[in-house]
Amino acid sequence: MPMFPPSLLSIRRPAALCPPRPAHRRLSAGISRRSFLALVLLAAVGSATITTAAGDGRTVRLLTVGNSFSRNATRHLDALATAAGDTLVHRAIVVGGASLELHATKALQHERDPQDKDGRYADGRSLREALIAEPWDYVTIQQASLKSHDVDTYRPFARQLFDTIKRHAPAAEVLLHVTWEYRRDDPRFAAPAPAGEPPTADAMYRGLAHAYRTIAQELGLRRIPVGDAFHLANADPQWGYRPPAQPVSVLAYEPPALPEQIHSLNVGWNWKKKPDGTMTLNFDGHHANLAGEYLGACVWYEVLFRRGVQGNSFVPEGLDPAYARFLQDIAHRAVTELESSPPLTR
Repeated sequence: MPMFPPSLLSIRRPAALCPPRPAHRRLSAGISRRSFLALVLLAAVGSATITTAAGDGRTVRLLTVGNSFSRNATRHLDALATAAGDTLVHRAIVVGGASLELHATKALQHERDPQDKDGRYADGRSLREALIAEPWDYVTIQQASLKSHDVDTYRPFARQLFDTIKRHAPAAEVLLHVTWEYRRDDPRFAAPAPAGEPPTADAMYRGLAHAYRTIAQELGLRRIPVGDAFHLANADPQWGYRPPAQPVSVLAYEPPALPEQIHSLNVGWNWKKKPDGTMTLNFDGHHANLAGEYLGACVWYEVLFRRGVQGNSFVPEGLDPAYARFLQDIAHRAVTELESSPPLTR
């Protein structure tokens, strides 16, 4: 079995992993074939919906193929699962800023020449080796955020990745991680947008939501609607983030003071230390902060474990409990609304 260095993997295993349960068992003499089939049908219906009642602990094996956004969105997933009595086995392939094209190109290059370093990640491993390392339940893919609004950038790379995953991990379900819009006051939206680029956060969301939905329908994939949850939370009249009315003057602040950014789901304003020891005030409207990471993990939990996250006892230190409950509610709403949404018309 290929081994992965700690820098690439985020793994949590139970003390002893049991082999997967067989798909069928010998029927006892006391159960009729008709009763057995009825139970199978009931189980199949139940597995396709979100439940709120906790049952026996579930183990999910997850491989994420993405970038810093997939790392953001899964940071608290293990803690949510543990609090619910579930177990997460998670391995993450993370390349900063990576697009579908990057991962697909590496995978195809490895297929052509297993010795070529271009077909491997920084640790020397390939996607194929990651796929055969575990009996994965789920493998996720996503687009780079800068390209997420443009559906043309998904093709043909999403299909190529899907085919690679199903070739080497045929039992795994491939899921599409819907990434999120940048913060409303991100510099990307400050200047007139070039042709084809979203001029506002709302426009970015509309573009990426349509793109992910289109590709999901083309490939027959379920989505993990983190981007939809971010958009719902930001639009909430009480809990949504509101940019300051006036532009922020960086000279008006000394560390550790920051401009007000209550209910932001993105990092936003932050202090960074330069090599000479001085501190500079920076802005990151792309990546998720503590609240955004928690919201993302709540969405992932519902999709992967098929169990409602509302009422989960895990709240990360530093996050207001009332705000955490709101984020749980938003995550549940995003997942349930996604399940009930009609397919795109062609």
